[in-house]
Amino acid sequence: MLKRIFDILLSLLGIIVFAPLWFLIVVSILLEDGLPIFFQQDRVGKNGKILKTLKFRTMRHVSDKPHLDIDMENDPRITKIGIILRATAMDELPQLFNILKGDMSFVGPRALPLWIDDNREGKKYKDITEIPGFKERSKVRPGLTGLSQIYAPKDATREEKFKYDVEYVNKMNLWLDLKLIFLSFWITLRGAWEKRENKL
Repeated sequence: MLKRIFDILLSLLGIIVFAPLWFLIVVSILLEDGLPIFFQQDRVGKNGKILKTLKFRTMRHVSDKPHLDIDMENDPRITKIGIILRATAMDELPQLFNILKGDMSFVGPRALPLWIDDNREGKKYKDITEIPGFKERSKVRPGLTGLSQIYAPKDATREEKFKYDVEYVNKMNLWLDLKLIFLSFWITLRGAWEKRENKL
């Protein structure tokens, strides 16, 4: 209950405080690559429930090609403003509404698509429900930040990241959440979210 109250208050504060920044981001996306402004995708939430997440679009819009959830270094699909948004995690700002609604939390395992586009694991698992640790990590709401988002290498496999998520579920408490939020702000200020090596 305390975690939920914290999420509601902090998400409301974030929506209000960052309102001017939203305007600048919207204008920047429009000027560089036009519409759409947002990217919407189905993600797996608590207890395997599918939720719709909204992010600022960071990839070039190609109407006849699907968006593949593949992490690659120097991705040519990413726009110039998208590089900045991803490095600072500002593309995630619209998910404050997911937190306010109760679909997500500030801290928790990353909300992922059900299907696996990455060939490394796509050949091994049908979808993320088959990856070891999925059941445990699904006991809590997905979050904007968490142990795996901060400490796991960006290009680590889902199987590797799920180990961090399970550790978070087992150790979850308010003080850990506050520590991870503080570290996340530090990474954002340094624009280090896209770093392949240690983000801290």
